[in-house]
Amino acid sequence: MKPTETPPDTVQRILEVASRLVQTRGFNGFSYAHIAAELGVTKASLHYHFPSKADLGRRLIEQYERSFVEALAHIEAETAGALERLRRYMRIYSGVLGNEQMCLCGMLAAEHGTLPAPMRRTLQHYFDVNEAWLAKVLEQGRDNGDLRFDGSPGDVAALLLSSLEGAMMLARSYGDPKRFKSATERLLAEFGVPSAAAARPRARKAARR
Repeated sequence: MKPTETPPDTVQRILEVASRLVQTRGFNGFSYAHIAAELGVTKASLHYHFPSKADLGRRLIEQYERSFVEALAHIEAETAGALERLRRYMRIYSGVLGNEQMCLCGMLAAEHGTLPAPMRRTLQHYFDVNEAWLAKVLEQGRDNGDLRFDGSPGDVAALLLSSLEGAMMLARSYGDPKRFKSATERLLAEFGVPSAAAARPRARKAARR
């Protein structure tokens, strides 16, 4: 079969396989030969759809970002409280780690120095989108009393995103997803505002001193 005669779903199949390889091996840990062997196609077919590996990598990031943006839209539609939105956001990462994979863009960030310039720009845009969404949730949460934190929402969003990506790497290196769960619970606790019921005992204790 000539490259121009490949099935219409070939592009998506290539992206699915490449995405899994990036999330388990890293971008530099596979070649077109790995994808071709798994799909039973020729490397010429892969180059027809993605002339260079950099083209493939950029497309992977764009697809991953679209999926993530859709997930964020679902979170906004299904939850109202800022703390619950943060919790749902962290569950996206937990789900990826539960499949014994890493965040695709987190894996690529670890290889940033070896990535082609177009991929670096696309990768940064992905993180910009995430930070902007987190900053919006944090700002809204602090304004309505759902969240408590010091500093600007943008700075805290950057710290939160960095913490999640780092926690994923450590959990994976230990082969222990519970480490990530523990880290996310600690992060959420830092943002939580004590309920009135929880605050009363502390207030009474302080009054007796």
